[in-house]
Amino acid sequence: MRVTMEPIRSNQRIQSLDVLRGISLLGILLVNMISFHTPFSYYNPYEWFKYSDLTVYSWIDIFVQGSFYPIFAMMFGYGMVIMQERAAVKDVSFWKISIRRLIVLLLFGIIHAFLIWYGDILMTYALVGLLLLLFLKMSGRALLWTGFLLYFLPQVFIGTLFIAYSYIGDGTLADFTDVAGLQISADTYATGSFLEITRQRFLDWSLNVGIDGILLLIFIILPLMLIGAGAAKLQWLRRANQQKLKWVLILLCTLPIGLAVKMLPFYIKPSITIQYVQDMIGGPILGFSYIAIIILLMNSKIVAKLLKPVASAGRMSLTIYITQSIIGTLIFYSYGFGLYGQVSMAVATWLAIAIYIIQVILAEIWLSKFRQGPIEKLWRWMTYGKMKQG
Repeated sequence: MRVTMEPIRSNQRIQSLDVLRGISLLGILLVNMISFHTPFSYYNPYEWFKYSDLTVYSWIDIFVQGSFYPIFAMMFGYGMVIMQERAAVKDVSFWKISIRRLIVLLLFGIIHAFLIWYGDILMTYALVGLLLLLFLKMSGRALLWTGFLLYFLPQVFIGTLFIAYSYIGDGTLADFTDVAGLQISADTYATGSFLEITRQRFLDWSLNVGIDGILLLIFIILPLMLIGAGAAKLQWLRRANQQKLKWVLILLCTLPIGLAVKMLPFYIKPSITIQYVQDMIGGPILGFSYIAIIILLMNSKIVAKLLKPVASAGRMSLTIYITQSIIGTLIFYSYGFGLYGQVSMAVATWLAIAIYIIQVILAEIWLSKFRQGPIEKLWRWMTYGKMKQG
């Protein structure tokens, strides 16, 4: 008889882990929404947006951009360790299960990138997840230190060089806007056929991600997953109630530093180099403070109860993420409502919030009747080769 791993029951789950996943999905949608309705890859946002649009973008740039995908990546690593622990208890092969799961995730990512939206992260997560398996025999402290050093040492070094360059060279964003590419991309998404948009998706994926980009992202995402895996082995979320002082200290250290770095473009002339430092260093640091805030709030039973629907969204994170792209592209692309380039940043941002709220409500309703989200259930079936009820 073949033994498979069941979905984690609600009374076995770490609610703060699901809440962090759920909250990160809102941040990811707020950022992705900009690319859904404008050719974001081809312009300098500080020159493209004007007046109220620039104000809204600036708020997203400080508080959201670069801070929520690190949370999601760390929670991915955390979840991998939980799966490893469950596989050991059930005496099943964690390696075989994980490799199959990640290959299926890679397939989802390919479909998502080329048939729905070019800014896919699932392919990268699948490939990095396979690399993460090589590290999971390490201790929790070793994983944490390895992750922190692999991420921050290169980023601080590169960031220092970039800041120096911004003072002695032309580090402006003036040459960033690709007028020709911008016009082609905007016209295609606004008026093109599904086939034409699919071709443009591939071009934009090649520009924004591509093979080189995936290789670069591996060195960004893997350390974050290692940090999450290390935190899981040290049971940072399970023991949060006994470690409040640690989370308070993390918050007091990371919040002011993260905000200071994220606000660099507002007291240094916006440039490619400054934006790199802002997002690659300030983003994850501010993300750590968000994690600390959620963990501390979750110590309150009232807050934990209020955030239960957000936890439901976190349990269905794959379904939520992919349907966000489906909804966003259907609203703006020509084969849907065709509103590409026709809404303001404020409208798009409120639209993203509305979509997320509806998703949270539907996730809570769905999980009151089923144990998994629909795409999570398909993921399980494609991994194990059979579909279970419920």
